Amino acid sequence: MIHETAIVSGEAEIDSSVTIGPYSIVDGPVRVGRGTTIGPHVVLRGPTTIGEDCRIFQFASIGEQPQDKKYAGEPTRLEIGDRNVIREFATFNRGTTQDDGVTRVGDDNWIMAYVHIAHDCRVGNNTVLANNVTLAGHVDIGDYAILGGFSGLHQFCKVGEQAFLGMYAALGQDVPAYCMIGGTPAQPKGINSEGLKRRGFTPEQITHIRRAYRIIYRSGLKLSEAIEQLESLSETQPELLPMLESLKSSERGIIR
Repeated sequence: MIHETAIVSGEAEIDSSVTIGPYSIVDGPVRVGRGTTIGPHVVLRGPTTIGEDCRIFQFASIGEQPQDKKYAGEPTRLEIGDRNVIREFATFNRGTTQDDGVTRVGDDNWIMAYVHIAHDCRVGNNTVLANNVTLAGHVDIGDYAILGGFSGLHQFCKVGEQAFLGMYAALGQDVPAYCMIGGTPAQPKGINSEGLKRRGFTPEQITHIRRAYRIIYRSGLKLSEAIEQLESLSETQPELLPMLESLKSSERGIIR
């Protein structure tokens, strides 16, 4: 299952069911789980862990050193979960000791060509990162978020679960859960109602989320006052809790 032209380090732990294509390189302590397929001309560097049933397309660079001038060879790592699709020329970097030393990508993500995931990023589960999405260091992407092509995120930004970033969005602050963001610079555009429908949210739940959006963005309230209102509403509308948590945990401030 390993092509004769591939180069695999003696430190690597490769499940017997893994396929590695021509001219690929597995360098250092790399662990690859059952059923994963690695295409031709892929470079994997460790310490890196890749889960089961992933598919990595040609020319991807996975687990390379972080692009951080402070990095001095410390033993950091990259962790990738199960059933991820990683397309051509994607680049994922390991973490740094300025954070907890780990870049993490969850399960069931669809990551398209030329996506860059920098050091210490945390990508959740079931996300879609379209072509040329660029995540600077320490970025946090919530579950089911969708990032449109060529969108770029500043260091330490957070995107809440089931949020949607339009194509070319330039993000310098956080995006609350469920929200749609677009433009350069990025501006709020409403809630991701279509995505919520696809995820099985009821019309009533979507109405509650839309009203919460209006409290944040249309009421003229200070953010602290909006949070107080959402805390009260969330007692009977638990679907608001992810939105509320993304507001309360924001350190860079939200797009508003």
